[in-house]
Amino acid sequence: MMMRKRSRRLIPAVQLAALLIWAVTLSSEAIAAADSKTFHFNVSPNGYPPYLIVNESQPSGIMWDVVSLIGERLGYKVVPEKVPRKRVDEMLLEGFIDGTPRAIEWTTEPERFLFTDAVVPIEEVFFIPAESDLTFRSPEDLFSKTVVTHLGYQYPLLQEHFDAGTIQRFDVSRDRDMFTFVLHGERFDAAIADRLVGQWILRREGLQDRFRSTREGISKVGFRLMLRKDWQDFAEAFNAELKDIRENGELEAILANYR
Repeated sequence: MMMRKRSRRLIPAVQLAALLIWAVTLSSEAIAAADSKTFHFNVSPNGYPPYLIVNESQPSGIMWDVVSLIGERLGYKVVPEKVPRKRVDEMLLEGFIDGTPRAIEWTTEPERFLFTDAVVPIEEVFFIPAESDLTFRSPEDLFSKTVVTHLGYQYPLLQEHFDAGTIQRFDVSRDRDMFTFVLHGERFDAAIADRLVGQWILRREGLQDRFRSTREGISKVGFRLMLRKDWQDFAEAFNAELKDIRENGELEAILANYR
Protein backbone atom coordinates (compact mmCIF):
# COMPACT_ATOMS: atom_id res chain seq x y z
CA MET A 1 0.00 0.00 0.00
CA MET A 2 2.78 2.41 0.91
CA MET A 3 4.67 1.54 -2.29
CA ARG A 4 1.65 2.55 -4.35
CA LYS A 5 1.49 5.91 -2.63
CA ARG A 6 5.14 6.58 -3.30
CA SER A 7 4.83 5.82 -6.99
CA ARG A 8 1.84 8.13 -7.22
CA ARG A 9 3.86 10.95 -5.70
CA LEU A 10 6.73 10.35 -8.14
CA ILE A 11 4.58 10.80 -11.23
CA PRO A 12 4.13 14.61 -10.92
CA ALA A 13 7.88 15.06 -10.36
CA VAL A 14 8.70 13.13 -13.53
CA GLN A 15 6.16 15.12 -15.49
CA LEU A 16 7.60 18.38 -14.14
CA ALA A 17 11.11 17.36 -15.18
CA ALA A 18 9.86 16.49 -18.67
CA LEU A 19 8.13 19.86 -18.95
CA LEU A 20 11.29 21.66 -17.88
CA ILE A 21 13.38 19.79 -20.47
CA TRP A 22 10.80 20.57 -23.17
CA ALA A 23 10.74 24.26 -22.20
CA VAL A 24 14.55 24.51 -22.25
CA THR A 25 14.66 22.80 -25.66
CA LEU A 26 12.09 25.19 -27.12
CA SER A 27 13.92 28.16 -25.65
CA SER A 28 17.23 27.00 -27.15
CA GLU A 29 15.62 26.50 -30.56
CA ALA A 30 14.03 29.95 -30.39
CA ILE A 31 17.36 31.57 -29.53
CA ALA A 32 19.12 29.69 -32.36
CA ALA A 33 16.41 30.76 -34.82
CA ALA A 34 16.75 34.36 -33.68
CA ASP A 35 20.52 34.25 -34.06
CA SER A 36 20.34 32.65 -37.55
CA LYS A 37 20.09 35.50 -40.07
CA THR A 38 20.24 35.05 -43.82
CA PHE A 39 20.84 37.62 -46.54
CA HIS A 40 19.74 36.43 -49.98
CA PHE A 41 21.99 38.31 -52.40
CA ASN A 42 21.43 38.45 -56.15
CA VAL A 43 24.55 37.63 -58.18
CA SER A 44 22.65 37.30 -61.52
CA PRO A 45 22.86 34.24 -63.79
CA ASN A 46 25.97 35.42 -65.66
CA GLY A 47 27.59 37.58 -63.00
CA TYR A 48 29.37 40.81 -63.83
CA PRO A 49 33.15 40.23 -63.65
CA PRO A 50 35.07 41.41 -61.74
CA TYR A 51 32.24 42.64 -59.52
CA LEU A 52 30.44 39.29 -59.52
CA ILE A 53 31.96 36.04 -60.80
CA VAL A 54 29.63 33.03 -60.88
CA ASN A 55 31.26 30.52 -63.24
CA GLU A 56 33.06 28.76 -60.40
CA SER A 57 31.88 26.50 -57.56
CA GLN A 58 31.73 29.45 -55.17
CA PRO A 59 30.80 33.01 -56.20
CA SER A 60 33.54 35.61 -55.99
CA GLY A 61 34.19 39.13 -57.21
CA ILE A 62 34.46 42.54 -55.61
CA MET A 63 30.82 42.90 -54.56
CA TRP A 64 30.52 39.30 -53.38
CA ASP A 65 33.69 39.57 -51.31
CA VAL A 66 32.60 42.84 -49.70
CA VAL A 67 29.04 41.71 -48.95
CA SER A 68 30.25 38.36 -47.58
CA LEU A 69 32.83 40.03 -45.35
CA ILE A 70 30.44 42.63 -43.96
CA GLY A 71 27.52 40.19 -43.77
CA GLU A 72 29.56 37.81 -41.63
CA ARG A 73 30.52 40.62 -39.27
CA LEU A 74 26.87 41.59 -38.93
CA GLY A 75 25.89 37.99 -38.17
CA TYR A 76 24.36 37.12 -41.57
CA LYS A 77 24.87 34.10 -43.77
CA VAL A 78 25.04 35.44 -47.33
CA VAL A 79 23.28 33.14 -49.82
CA PRO A 80 23.81 33.75 -53.57
CA GLU A 81 20.74 33.87 -55.80
CA LYS A 82 20.80 34.00 -59.62
CA VAL A 83 17.90 36.24 -60.65
CA PRO A 84 17.45 37.44 -64.27
CA ARG A 85 17.79 41.21 -64.62
CA LYS A 86 14.18 41.78 -65.69
CA ARG A 87 12.83 40.10 -62.53
CA VAL A 88 15.20 41.55 -59.92
CA ASP A 89 13.22 44.60 -58.82
CA GLU A 90 9.93 42.78 -58.26
CA MET A 91 11.55 39.76 -56.61
CA LEU A 92 13.33 42.11 -54.25
CA LEU A 93 10.12 43.95 -53.36
CA GLU A 94 8.31 40.63 -52.87
CA GLY A 95 10.99 39.32 -50.51
CA PHE A 96 12.43 36.50 -52.62
CA ILE A 97 15.83 38.21 -52.40
CA ASP A 98 17.06 40.76 -49.87
CA GLY A 99 19.57 42.76 -51.88
CA THR A 100 21.19 43.25 -55.27
CA PRO A 101 24.15 45.32 -56.51
CA ARG A 102 22.94 48.38 -58.37
CA ALA A 103 23.66 51.99 -59.22
CA ILE A 104 20.88 54.43 -58.41
CA GLU A 105 21.25 55.89 -61.90
CA TRP A 106 20.46 52.49 -63.48
CA THR A 107 17.22 52.01 -61.54
CA THR A 108 13.68 52.70 -62.71
CA GLU A 109 11.76 54.35 -59.87
CA PRO A 110 14.68 54.31 -57.42
CA GLU A 111 12.43 55.87 -54.76
CA ARG A 112 10.86 52.42 -54.24
CA PHE A 113 14.13 51.13 -52.82
CA LEU A 114 16.79 51.79 -50.20
CA PHE A 115 20.43 52.18 -51.25
CA THR A 116 23.60 51.81 -49.22
CA ASP A 117 26.67 53.97 -49.64
CA ALA A 118 28.68 53.24 -52.78
CA VAL A 119 31.03 50.28 -52.45
CA VAL A 120 33.05 51.09 -55.56
CA PRO A 121 32.69 53.46 -58.54
CA ILE A 122 31.67 52.28 -61.99
CA GLU A 123 33.71 54.54 -64.24
CA GLU A 124 33.68 54.41 -68.04
CA VAL A 125 37.06 55.38 -69.45
CA PHE A 126 39.02 54.95 -72.65
CA PHE A 127 41.54 52.16 -73.08
CA ILE A 128 44.18 53.21 -75.59
CA PRO A 129 47.07 51.20 -77.06
CA ALA A 130 50.24 51.91 -75.08
CA GLU A 131 52.12 53.14 -78.14
CA SER A 132 49.39 55.62 -79.17
CA ASP A 133 49.78 59.31 -78.36
CA LEU A 134 45.99 59.80 -78.12
CA THR A 135 44.78 61.58 -74.99
CA PHE A 136 41.27 62.36 -73.79
CA ARG A 137 40.19 65.46 -71.94
CA SER A 138 37.09 66.35 -73.94
CA PRO A 139 35.09 64.82 -76.83
CA GLU A 140 36.92 67.05 -79.30
CA ASP A 141 40.04 64.93 -78.71
CA LEU A 142 38.21 62.05 -80.42
CA PHE A 143 37.14 63.88 -83.57
CA SER A 144 37.97 61.80 -86.66
CA LYS A 145 38.63 58.80 -84.40
CA THR A 146 36.83 55.45 -84.16
CA VAL A 147 36.10 54.03 -80.73
CA VAL A 148 35.07 50.45 -80.03
CA THR A 149 31.90 50.38 -77.93
CA HIS A 150 29.64 47.81 -76.31
CA LEU A 151 26.61 46.81 -78.35
CA GLY A 152 23.45 48.31 -76.88
CA TYR A 153 25.21 50.71 -74.50
CA GLN A 154 24.42 54.41 -74.48
CA TYR A 155 27.11 57.08 -74.06
CA PRO A 156 25.28 60.38 -73.49
CA LEU A 157 28.41 62.54 -73.45
CA LEU A 158 29.36 61.33 -76.92
CA GLN A 159 25.97 60.72 -78.51
CA GLU A 160 25.66 64.03 -80.38
CA HIS A 161 29.12 63.43 -81.88
CA PHE A 162 28.19 59.89 -82.91
CA ASP A 163 25.04 61.26 -84.54
CA ALA A 164 26.99 63.99 -86.34
CA GLY A 165 29.66 61.54 -87.48
CA THR A 166 32.52 63.54 -85.96
CA ILE A 167 33.32 60.47 -83.82
CA GLN A 168 32.73 56.96 -85.17
CA ARG A 169 31.60 54.06 -82.98
CA PHE A 170 32.05 50.37 -83.70
CA ASP A 171 29.88 48.03 -81.64
CA VAL A 172 30.87 44.59 -80.35
CA SER A 173 28.85 42.33 -78.08
CA ARG A 174 31.55 41.18 -75.62
CA ASP A 175 33.83 43.32 -73.49
CA ARG A 176 36.86 41.10 -74.17
CA ASP A 177 36.46 41.51 -77.94
CA MET A 178 36.70 45.30 -77.64
CA PHE A 179 40.39 45.06 -76.78
CA THR A 180 41.07 42.53 -79.53
CA PHE A 181 39.62 44.87 -82.16
CA VAL A 182 41.65 47.84 -80.93
CA LEU A 183 44.88 45.82 -80.89
CA HIS A 184 44.47 44.19 -84.27
CA GLY A 185 42.32 46.59 -86.26
CA GLU A 186 44.17 49.47 -87.87
CA ARG A 187 41.14 51.77 -87.95
CA PHE A 188 40.28 51.55 -84.24
CA ASP A 189 41.75 54.08 -81.85
CA ALA A 190 40.36 53.24 -78.39
CA ALA A 191 37.81 51.15 -76.50
CA ILE A 192 35.29 52.40 -73.94
CA ALA A 193 34.94 50.19 -70.87
CA ASP A 194 34.49 50.37 -67.13
CA ARG A 195 37.92 50.88 -65.59
CA LEU A 196 37.85 47.82 -63.34
CA VAL A 197 36.24 45.61 -66.00
CA GLY A 198 38.97 46.61 -68.44
CA GLN A 199 41.74 46.01 -65.92
CA TRP A 200 40.26 42.58 -65.12
CA ILE A 201 40.12 41.54 -68.78
CA LEU A 202 43.61 42.79 -69.57
CA ARG A 203 45.02 40.99 -66.54
CA ARG A 204 43.37 37.69 -67.52
CA GLU A 205 44.50 38.04 -71.14
CA GLY A 206 48.05 39.06 -70.20
CA LEU A 207 47.65 42.41 -71.98
CA GLN A 208 48.26 44.83 -69.10
CA ASP A 209 51.30 46.31 -70.87
CA ARG A 210 49.52 46.76 -74.19
CA PHE A 211 46.98 49.35 -73.01
CA ARG A 212 46.70 52.40 -70.81
CA SER A 213 43.49 53.90 -69.48
CA THR A 214 42.62 57.59 -69.46
CA ARG A 215 42.40 59.50 -66.21
CA GLU A 216 39.32 61.30 -67.45
CA GLY A 217 36.20 59.28 -68.15
CA ILE A 218 32.78 59.86 -69.67
CA SER A 219 30.62 58.65 -66.77
CA LYS A 220 30.94 57.69 -63.11
CA VAL A 221 28.30 56.18 -60.82
CA GLY A 222 28.42 54.48 -57.44
CA PHE A 223 27.90 50.70 -57.33
CA ARG A 224 26.06 49.93 -54.10
CA LEU A 225 23.49 47.60 -52.54
CA MET A 226 19.82 48.08 -53.37
CA LEU A 227 17.50 46.89 -50.57
CA ARG A 228 13.88 47.02 -49.52
CA LYS A 229 13.00 50.06 -47.46
CA ASP A 230 12.39 47.97 -44.33
CA TRP A 231 16.12 47.07 -44.27
CA GLN A 232 17.12 50.47 -42.89
CA ASP A 233 18.90 49.02 -39.83
CA PHE A 234 20.91 46.66 -42.05
CA ALA A 235 21.82 49.51 -44.40
CA GLU A 236 23.10 51.67 -41.56
CA ALA A 237 25.15 48.80 -40.10
CA PHE A 238 26.48 47.94 -43.58
CA ASN A 239 27.53 51.55 -44.17
CA ALA A 240 29.37 51.66 -40.85
CA GLU A 241 31.30 48.46 -41.64
CA LEU A 242 31.99 49.66 -45.18
CA LYS A 243 33.52 52.84 -43.78
CA ASP A 244 35.72 50.75 -41.49
CA ILE A 245 37.05 48.44 -44.20
CA ARG A 246 37.70 51.43 -46.46
CA GLU A 247 39.73 53.14 -43.74
CA ASN A 248 41.65 50.06 -42.53
CA GLY A 249 42.69 48.93 -46.04
CA GLU A 250 40.57 45.78 -46.31
CA LEU A 251 38.52 47.19 -49.18
CA GLU A 252 41.65 48.17 -51.10
CA ALA A 253 43.03 44.64 -50.59
CA ILE A 254 39.86 43.19 -52.13
CA LEU A 255 40.07 45.56 -55.12
CA ALA A 256 43.74 44.68 -55.64
CA ASN A 257 42.78 41.02 -56.14
CA TYR A 258 40.84 41.90 -59.26
CA ARG A 259 42.98 44.56 -60.93
